[in-house]
Amino acid sequence: MQRLAAAVQYGADAVYLGAKMFGMRAAPQNFAPDELKQAVGLCHQKGVKVYLTCNTVPTNQEADELPEFLKIAGDCGVDAIIAADVGVMMTVKKVLPDIPLHISTQAGVMNYLTATELYHMGAARVVLARELSLDEIKYLREHTPPQLEIETFVHGAMCMSVSGRCLLSNYMVQRDANRGECAQPCRWGYFLMEEKRPGQYFPVFEDEKGSYILNAKDLCMIEHIDKLVNAGVTSLKIEGRAKSEYYVAAITNAYRNAVDEYLHSPQEFHLSEWIVQETRKVSHREYSTGFYFGKPGQYYQNAGYVRSWDIIAVVDDYKDGFLEVIERNRFFKGDMAEVMLPKGKPVPIKIQRIIDPEEGEVETACHPMKRYLIPYDHPLPKGAMIRMERESL
Repeated sequence: MQRLAAAVQYGADAVYLGAKMFGMRAAPQNFAPDELKQAVGLCHQKGVKVYLTCNTVPTNQEADELPEFLKIAGDCGVDAIIAADVGVMMTVKKVLPDIPLHISTQAGVMNYLTATELYHMGAARVVLARELSLDEIKYLREHTPPQLEIETFVHGAMCMSVSGRCLLSNYMVQRDANRGECAQPCRWGYFLMEEKRPGQYFPVFEDEKGSYILNAKDLCMIEHIDKLVNAGVTSLKIEGRAKSEYYVAAITNAYRNAVDEYLHSPQEFHLSEWIVQETRKVSHREYSTGFYFGKPGQYYQNAGYVRSWDIIAVVDDYKDGFLEVIERNRFFKGDMAEVMLPKGKPVPIKIQRIIDPEEGEVETACHPMKRYLIPYDHPLPKGAMIRMERESL
C-alpha cells in the first residue's frame, strides 16, 4: 500500500496492481479483496485509475474460480482488467461487460493485425510487446482503429526473452516466470562444463569482470517523450511492482514532470536536466532505450545495480517550525539531503538539528521507523521523502 500511495502522490494518472491470484507477480504483498477495495478508494479520491492484472495463463482449476474473482474485482471498483489469455479476455467481457479490457504485454502484440482483432474482441487498450521500435509502433497506430488505446513500457527492467515469456526459471528451479515466480536466472553467474568432464568448471570471460551471456540493461525513455507521443502512444507504463517505495516515487515524479513539460510546449520540448538526473538517483542497471531505436545493447558491467541515493526519512507532519519525520535509514546532524517534492523539483535541506521526542536532541537518527523532529522554515507535504547520497549513509 505504501508503494501505491507513493505512485499516487508523485503524479501517476493510473496504477496497475495485482491481487492474490491471476497476476504476474506472485508475492505476499499483493492485494487481498479488502485491501483492493481500500486501494481503489485511495486512488479514486485523487482522481487516479486502478488497473487490475489478470495476465497469467490460468489452469483449469483456476479458470473455475475466475468469474467469482472478477465479480469481486468489479465490486471493488477497478477501472480496467489487464489480461493476456484469450479465455480470460472473453470471461472478462462476459462477467464485467462495462469495465474496459486491456491486453497485457504478455500477449506479445507485435503487429496491427493482432491489435485490430483484439479490438474487435472487446479490447480498449493494448500494451504492446517490448520488442517493437518507434517506427513499428507508428505503423501499427496508423493501421488500427483510432479508438484503440496504445500503451508501452518506458522504464524498468527488460527480460531477455520475447515479451517476458521465459522458461529458464521454470526449468532450473521450478519457479514459473509465466505465473509470477521468476527467480531471474538471467542475472546469475555461469561457468562452462564439457559434458564428458563433469565437475570441471571453466570460467567464461567476456572481459575482466566475467561473462554477461543473458544480461539486459534497464529501459529508460525519459528523454524521448515527444517521440513516443509522435509514434501514437497513448499511455506510458513504468515497471513499479517489486520496487521500493522510494523507487516508485522518484521515477513516477520524473516521468510526471517530463510529460508535463512536453504538454506545456510540444513544439519546443526540451527536457530539464534535473528530470533526467532523477532517474539516475534510484537503484538501476545501466540504462538503454530498449528496442525503440533498434536492437538494444547488452549490459557489459555486471548483474548488479547502480545505487547511489536512498531515502532517509518520510515527512509525516509539521508543527511549530519542525518537520516530524519517520526515519528509514540512518542520518546525522549536519547532513546535506534533498526533499523530493511531489510533482516538482527536489530542494536541498540541511539537517541542522535532530530531536528525539523521548530523549531530546541527538547527533544521529539510527532507529528505522522512529519519529524525529527536524527544524524547517515551512511545512512540507505529508509523505514527502527526504533522501541522501548513499556514500554518506
